Amino acid sequence: MLDRMLGLLRIRVVRGVNLAVRDVRSSDPYVVLRLGKQKLKTRVIKKTVNPEWDEELTFSVEDPSFPVKLEVYDKDTFSSDDPMGDAEFDIRPFFESAKMDLKGVPDGTVLRKQASNRENCLAEESSIYLLNGKVVQDIVLRLRNVECGEIELRLQWVDIPGANSFQAN
Repeated sequence: MLDRMLGLLRIRVVRGVNLAVRDVRSSDPYVVLRLGKQKLKTRVIKKTVNPEWDEELTFSVEDPSFPVKLEVYDKDTFSSDDPMGDAEFDIRPFFESAKMDLKGVPDGTVLRKQASNRENCLAEESSIYLLNGKVVQDIVLRLRNVECGEIELRLQWVDIPGANSFQAN
């Protein structure tokens, strides 16, 4: 398993902004993230459309060509949970930045910018940069298939000693 793993993708689900109302006046949102066959979810935040999760979820990355898929749900007690939108994003630009030779690169340097466009769910331009020696990307995703809502994430790459070294071309 370790010979196929390239490293870890740590995703901090920071918060939701202006999420859809699915209960009487509010929602009880949580986020489900998927990468390939892996699935992780945040805790439920009760009665809010502006939840602050600030929760870290970690995926092992074997193939950076798989997008991260995100779904937001409203937790319901007596019926199935209501969908509150979804999004997905490509981790290849982030992965390629994380695999660059960054020796001597000063902290705070922007390694790459990702523009928002019709093909991605980015609500605004997103920068991949160096923070405390780690490659980080702050992302604001506009949710699809819903009337409103955005999710803020922070990605961080974690190298694993002994993991398969992969050179981005």
